[in-house]
Amino acid sequence: MIEVAAAVLQRPDGAFLLAQRPAGKVYAGYWEFPGGKIEPGEAAAAALARELHEELGIDIGEPYPWLTRVYTYPHGTVRLQFFRVYEWKAEPHPREDQAISWQQPGAGMAAPMLPANAPILAALALPDEYAVTNAAQYGMAGMLSRLERRLKQGLKLVQVREFGFAERDAFTRQAIELAHRYGCKVMVKEPFPGADGIHYTAAELTRLSTKQGLSAASCHTREELERAMALGLDFVVLGPVRDKSPALGWEKFRQLARFTSIPVYAIGGLTRADLQDARRAGAHGVAMIRGAWS
Repeated sequence: MIEVAAAVLQRPDGAFLLAQRPAGKVYAGYWEFPGGKIEPGEAAAAALARELHEELGIDIGEPYPWLTRVYTYPHGTVRLQFFRVYEWKAEPHPREDQAISWQQPGAGMAAPMLPANAPILAALALPDEYAVTNAAQYGMAGMLSRLERRLKQGLKLVQVREFGFAERDAFTRQAIELAHRYGCKVMVKEPFPGADGIHYTAAELTRLSTKQGLSAASCHTREELERAMALGLDFVVLGPVRDKSPALGWEKFRQLARFTSIPVYAIGGLTRADLQDARRAGAHGVAMIRGAWS
């Protein structure tokens, strides 16, 4: 197993950096996320800082653990530990005769990409906030009003999650139409016309045999996370971090989410103010019910 640390250097506008493998290296000409091998006994974060200084001439701020990909190439099996980095000193510049390029999520990508990195691009397209509706508390009109306010602020992923709500179908239809006007994807609990994907419960996850379309699930244990990864779900939520008993807390969340290959949102009594703690624990972002609408 070849251990590698890789960085998603991301600017405030969402653009991230790719580097092209130079002539003379395996897969020369292919694009990848910058980084390099982890030396024996070296921490992954330390290896990342060293490699980025050598490769791009930058000194990074705090690296946030993110996804882990294991991929077998003809020359060996690689385990890539990806970190997201938002702060660094100096402007990245090639120091090893490699080309570099800033890319925008969802736009045309530099090609060809190393095969191990392709799923990372899909994960990068997911926003750092996943909002969950609560029309049972706010009422249909009140929830739609709150939804539109957040859509105007840039909300891009929402789950319609309503139980025992008399106007559920009418609300779901209007929520989907409203969200799509602002380019926001909508997850639902069961198939519904116009929805972008399905969000499964942990119990449903155990019975799921194949992934169809955009799919997510709620998880509470490592076994459930492993099941979601085996099925290739697009993302999961893991919790509760706080707010309910027994709560995971950030340390337990960190242990469960370590080395996951799909994005994990933290959930359970969280607000946008918890985003940095979530990232430090390995989360892609935060999923919120009350916190999304207050």
